[in-house]
Amino acid sequence: MAIDDASHRIIADLLASRTGQQLTENRRWRVSTALSGLFREIGIENVDQLACMLERPGEYRLATRVVEALLNNETYFFRDHVYFNTLANTVLPELAEKRASSRKLTIWSAGCSTGQEVLSLAMLFAEQAGRWQDWTIEIVGTDISGKAIEQAQSGVYSQFEIQRGISVAQMLNFFSEAQGGWKVCDKIKAMTRFERQNILDFPPKPGKFDLVLCRNVLLYFAPETRRSAFDKLASGLTSDGFLMLGAGETVVGQTDRFEPSGHGSALYTPKMGQATTRRSIESILRPAAATG
Repeated sequence: MAIDDASHRIIADLLASRTGQQLTENRRWRVSTALSGLFREIGIENVDQLACMLERPGEYRLATRVVEALLNNETYFFRDHVYFNTLANTVLPELAEKRASSRKLTIWSAGCSTGQEVLSLAMLFAEQAGRWQDWTIEIVGTDISGKAIEQAQSGVYSQFEIQRGISVAQMLNFFSEAQGGWKVCDKIKAMTRFERQNILDFPPKPGKFDLVLCRNVLLYFAPETRRSAFDKLASGLTSDGFLMLGAGETVVGQTDRFEPSGHGSALYTPKMGQATTRRSIESILRPAAATG
């Protein structure tokens, strides 16, 4: 069913104000599908009726449910295996040399959805236990979706989710059967932490992350919002850290905060001469217009 332009604008403005994401024309087709479950729950039939409800005072909870339904939480373990191979064989060994004195690595997965990317990183370290013995590894996952973060914090995945991206050996080594599916083991969970957060807010640990992954998130932002997001990501990184984007994303023409790392098309490093000073951090960390 076609969506009235006014109704589409109400939904689009809501998503943009809460998350910074654009509901562009080429994403318009999925709105009714994404919201169909919510329609059934509240007893309506279409987006136009929903838009009318959202215009009433005091519908904050309904607006939150609409935003949650529209967010794309598609993910799976070791998504894009070639990227994880690059991390395991090139990026992490380089960081190990750089951090040999402190024996500590801190990683941020921005837009982590239900946590599979974070747990995949933790499994990389567990599978190279000899190299990382006596190291402190902290992997922080953030996402604007409260529902996604709740699942990530629980560490429980359905049979369908657990089979996407990992081998049977990994499943048996790092998960155990639990009510509702498979639960991540303690040694993997101990490396991870999950928080609900908008990528347009300040980083969880400004200037402390050795590696930041932000894959398939910036695609949904307008250019100006994307530049702001790059500033926030840059403020989270150490001066010699790495940023990994998704396959369809780039810093070229988007920001002057990063440059290619030389380790493949998806990996970038903070641009020389763009080191974040205390004053610029304070400027970057001012709350953005779009917050969670």
